[in-house]
Amino acid sequence: MFGWFQRLLPHSGDFFVLFERHAVAMTGAADALAQLTAGEGDRPAHLRTIRDREHDADEVIRETLHEVRQTFLTPFDRGAITSLIGSMDDTIDEMNRTASVIELLEVEKFDPQMKQIGVLIQDACRLISEAMPLLRDVERNGRRLHELTAKMVKLEGEVDILHDTGMKTAFQAQKVKADPLAFIVKREIYKHLERVADAFEDVANEIDSLVIDHG
Repeated sequence: MFGWFQRLLPHSGDFFVLFERHAVAMTGAADALAQLTAGEGDRPAHLRTIRDREHDADEVIRETLHEVRQTFLTPFDRGAITSLIGSMDDTIDEMNRTASVIELLEVEKFDPQMKQIGVLIQDACRLISEAMPLLRDVERNGRRLHELTAKMVKLEGEVDILHDTGMKTAFQAQKVKADPLAFIVKREIYKHLERVADAFEDVANEIDSLVIDHG
């Protein structure tokens, strides 16, 4: 009888801890991806780290969805919570897909543009990690959150430029060396790296929506 009564009482889950845990997983994967595309360190270890951090993020997603279903009082609208954590998860999923393609195609040497994109992805994830604790008080931290999301969007634009530059260089090289396979491989890597950047722009948009609604 008492257990039934307890279930009727308001329950408030700590979604901020979940957001922050997911950001930690994203940042760990981004660090490994940046080192992987830079050709630094232990390649198999970097690939393993990205997979492991993606699994950590999946666990956070499961916990978040459970809390959304069970929690009576949420800090934001339930749809906003699932949209934010979902966009964050898309980011690390794309990192994992990028790593899988690199492993599958046995890519060990990376263009300068790929290396730079890896660093920008790392930078963007650090911005997301900084933003997550600020969500605990959106009204007070709204200005800083907007600054962070503006930087994320700017980084996405820089990735687009690097993507286009790298693809043009790869295409020109293919015409000289007549190596269409090398061009196809590079196109795949660039495509997946760009998708990571597109995903963290979505995170920025979700954060901005929260600031507009609750700031």
